[in-house]
Amino acid sequence: MNVFLTGATGFVGKRMLHRLLQDGHVVRCLVRSGSEKKLPVEKNVEARLGDATDPATLEGIMEGCDAVIHLVGIIREFPSRGVTFEKLHVEAARNMVNAAKAQGIKRYIQMSANGTRPDAHTDYHKTKWRAEETVRQSGLNWTIFRPSMIFGPEDEFINELASIMRKTPVVPVFGDGNYRLAPVAVEDVAECFCQALQKEETIGQTYAVCGPQDYSYDELLDEIGQALDKKSVRKLHQPLCLIKPVIALMENFSAFPITTTQLNMLVEGNVCDAEEMKKVREVFEYTPKELPGGIREYLR
Repeated sequence: MNVFLTGATGFVGKRMLHRLLQDGHVVRCLVRSGSEKKLPVEKNVEARLGDATDPATLEGIMEGCDAVIHLVGIIREFPSRGVTFEKLHVEAARNMVNAAKAQGIKRYIQMSANGTRPDAHTDYHKTKWRAEETVRQSGLNWTIFRPSMIFGPEDEFINELASIMRKTPVVPVFGDGNYRLAPVAVEDVAECFCQALQKEETIGQTYAVCGPQDYSYDELLDEIGQALDKKSVRKLHQPLCLIKPVIALMENFSAFPITTTQLNMLVEGNVCDAEEMKKVREVFEYTPKELPGGIREYLR
């Protein structure tokens, strides 16, 4: 199969590209000028210069492909640079859908995010929902995946927390640390996407993909500490009523590590209910990677 892939040079995209090649697909990757050098040099990898936010660059670029996998998204906005949820989620999805339809491609798989819903509290999830709606109303043979927090060798979240633990004796925790997360391995996300290409029953379906276990934030910190061979992780819990004004004041500085949107999503939690997990297990054949062994592989 010839697959058109966006986001191929990103954290998830690199693993997706590797997995697609394992299945024998030819992968045409949408990259910005200069990023083509980040792609592996292999006979079944093609680079096409373009931008999902610029529809003019997508004209004719997908012709000859059998399916589109759209991964582009951001976790943080930089409005002064034109990097917004509206542009990278909603407009990019609209452009990709329109290009696929214009170029005769029927199969379309979209990366969304767990927690996406019409009554979401953050612009991140609201724009992810609007992107999903664009896909659902496209008339294409679509599948949507909503992964939980994704972990793997080049992730930002787990690696950042590990970096803090290596440098400081105490780890700051926003709020009570009881909000729960169900991290999913990047390999498992790629596996589900690739299997969906071959499974007609996934057409018209939305799947929330979580890891096999969920952890409170405090428990997650302890797991990271164990992967680093620490005897214990000292935590400093900071009341949300005190930390929120600080974040609101500082979040416009790009070097500041967290935004109000990210904080709200963190304390909201990120887990799948039993029915969502059952739905995934009934369709996709894989053994979910557990967090403790998974992070130990790359943190050590």
